[in-house]
Amino acid sequence: MRTAFCFLAIVFNTFCFAQKEFQPAGSEVIETVNGDLDGDHIPEKVIIYNTKDTTAYGNIREIQILKNSNGKWAILEKSRNAVLSSNAGGMMGDPYQSTEIKKGILEITQAGGSSWKWGYTDKYRFQNGHFELIGYSSSSGKPEEYWTDVDFNLSTGQLIFAKEVENTKEYGKSKNETFIKKGLKINLQNRNQDQRREISLPQTKEKVYL
Repeated sequence: MRTAFCFLAIVFNTFCFAQKEFQPAGSEVIETVNGDLDGDHIPEKVIIYNTKDTTAYGNIREIQILKNSNGKWAILEKSRNAVLSSNAGGMMGDPYQSTEIKKGILEITQAGGSSWKWGYTDKYRFQNGHFELIGYSSSSGKPEEYWTDVDFNLSTGQLIFAKEVENTKEYGKSKNETFIKKGLKINLQNRNQDQRREISLPQTKEKVYL
């Protein structure tokens, strides 16, 4: 028992040292998640920081993925473009919801809005030496008006779009479309750009924004 306790203490202290070593100056930890992301059966550490640096949308967030190799932590990847700033959720304030690791996939969920609401989950896989966006699912709309759901598999290119309309007088009929859109290369580094990525659907004439 004492040996096991000492081992856990060493692991904990090693991680705390690594976190302090890589933590941006003046930042605060929002969330820490553990899980294997590169298939070697050794858990990585994913840390979301609220940094002291700001934009017009509040404090910039930084995500770091730390890898443990032979007892030493190192940054596998980090980015300030994957997690939205602290006030980017509009009237709802902080858009950050959660970070999870499911079957080796990194999932980041964010949401915001006012009476009109939006929310989405990004799914990243570690491949080609970095974390690439392989899935995107979103919901947006307003009760008694309409609600739009998007499920986009970037690996296959299949995008499923559904718009359920309640206020048909104002917005017309409900719409559904499945569309193939290949070739988008999105990762942790280039995820959120100043200009949103736009996909035009040929049948429904609707637009999907990433």
